[in-house]
Amino acid sequence: MELKEEFVEMLGQLMPDECEALCRCIGETVPSVSVRVNEAKGGTVPAGATRVPWCEMGYYLDERPNFTLDPMLHAGRYYVQDASSMFIHHVIKQLVCPPSPLKGENSMSQPVKYLDLCAAPGGKTTAALQALPAGSLVVANEIVPNRARALMDNVMRWGSPHAVVTCNAPAQVGRLTHLFDIVATDVPCSGEGMMRKDAEAAAQWSPSLVSQCATRQRDIIRDIWPALRPGGLFIYSTCTYNRQENEEMIEHLISEYGAEPVAVPVEEAWNITPAIGCDLPCYRFMPHRTRGEGLFMAVVRKPEGARQPLRTKKSAPPKTNAIAQGIKEWLSDCKEYDLSVQGDDVVANPKTHADALAALRTTLNVIYSGVTLGTLKGKNCVPHHSLALSTALNRTALPHCEVDLDTALRYLHGEAITIDAPRGYVLLTHHDVPIGWVNNLGNRANNLYPKPLRIIKN
Repeated sequence: MELKEEFVEMLGQLMPDECEALCRCIGETVPSVSVRVNEAKGGTVPAGATRVPWCEMGYYLDERPNFTLDPMLHAGRYYVQDASSMFIHHVIKQLVCPPSPLKGENSMSQPVKYLDLCAAPGGKTTAALQALPAGSLVVANEIVPNRARALMDNVMRWGSPHAVVTCNAPAQVGRLTHLFDIVATDVPCSGEGMMRKDAEAAAQWSPSLVSQCATRQRDIIRDIWPALRPGGLFIYSTCTYNRQENEEMIEHLISEYGAEPVAVPVEEAWNITPAIGCDLPCYRFMPHRTRGEGLFMAVVRKPEGARQPLRTKKSAPPKTNAIAQGIKEWLSDCKEYDLSVQGDDVVANPKTHADALAALRTTLNVIYSGVTLGTLKGKNCVPHHSLALSTALNRTALPHCEVDLDTALRYLHGEAITIDAPRGYVLLTHHDVPIGWVNNLGNRANNLYPKPLRIIKN
């Protein structure tokens, strides 16, 4: 890959001693392949894999398999994610969870409210769901509707009932004053760190693009800052190299908002590059030094001050009916959930999130939350794909049938299949991991796998 002269010049000014090695790495080497396994679904170490040092559930693969033809990907047993991006898992574990929680009144070892503002496609969202204290609420927001749909699909695959997906501009989310304990912003950027895997990122780069992105980043920070509670953590990240979008943005947070830098413990052997041009605690992943793509991350704390209590309007009890109440047993620990009927769907949300969810629904466009149990059709209820993939599923509530790889792939392609199981709704599993529902008629099983998710190409 040929890099633009202006870009090489910028890197030369940024890292004069390492510019040649970095440019060679970007232009002549291939990206690594890594996955993060979902232990909540029995994810195991891939054969021949080596662990990502800063994420205990992350693994490098020797080569890139055809992920599309692996039912376990579609079942949410693992997520394909660049190793550098998995650093968010380490940040959360170090600053939020034991064994090294923050000390004093800022300790967050209890469940928290976490916002992933620019969340699509969902890698950092699912990492947060995996790393945060049990029972934490994760709100994943994406402003672009089609990207929000992809985000929703990936969150659904991961299976946590403690996630909410919204589709809103940062300024709209910012109206939720002091709601969140942690706000993570993987902001839109010039994409310099993605050039090795995306030729378009190299082709569209320009100094003016960098300036445009920096302006947009400052606007995003301004819009979302009110949503973070005093004393809360703000995690800022980009996939770019220049200082304008990175260290200078952290300096802007400090000077404009009084933010306090927060250091994250790291191992020297990880070869993470420190801040360039200042002594702030910043963490740069450079592909010629670390095994992964380009990433910048830093954490600051919002200054302490008066906190505005969460206020929600009193609302009528959730709309339910006899059918909805009858399928509550499809959930394990069903007493821990509130049910509501939204359109034709029966949705369950953890009771512990009721106040926060009421505030979210009052202010934002919520497109997914908790677990969708099923879709009402007359006096019947068709189990929803969300339920099949949820870790809250009661596996004993409905019949299930184990299928081999060939049958699983035909199902994921949307084909009708034949199974040896009772008539009616049946949960299909592969390697004992749920992959979706069929309506078994005896001579054939009607495929209930959602059409937008079906495999189109082999």
